[in-house]
Amino acid sequence: MSDDEELESIRRKKLEELKQQAVQQQIAAAQQKEYQDQKYQLMRKILSVEGRQRLENIRMVKPQFAEQIELQLIQLLQSGRLSGSIPLSDKAFKKLLEQISSMGKKKEFNIKK
Repeated sequence: MSDDEELESIRRKKLEELKQQAVQQQIAAAQQKEYQDQKYQLMRKILSVEGRQRLENIRMVKPQFAEQIELQLIQLLQSGRLSGSIPLSDKAFKKLLEQISSMGKKKEFNIKK
């Protein structure tokens, strides 16, 4: 095998690898979009218009916290603990947010001598 043939073989292999990576990235992007679409539809089902707006306001300030809230709302829906009260009114959503945020706070202990 000459140097030119070997170089061409290496180029073809590299091109195939790049094509496979591109396909994998497209699949991952499609899966991510599908996940986001499903989550969006669930949020439309779970929250009222005002509640969704409140969640978007939270997302602008604390994106990770908004994601955590969404996941918890979905878990509550799937476990059947939200079934009677959907869509959640803004007032009910605020109450739920208070409960979620109070669970996340650690109690501070002061040790006195």
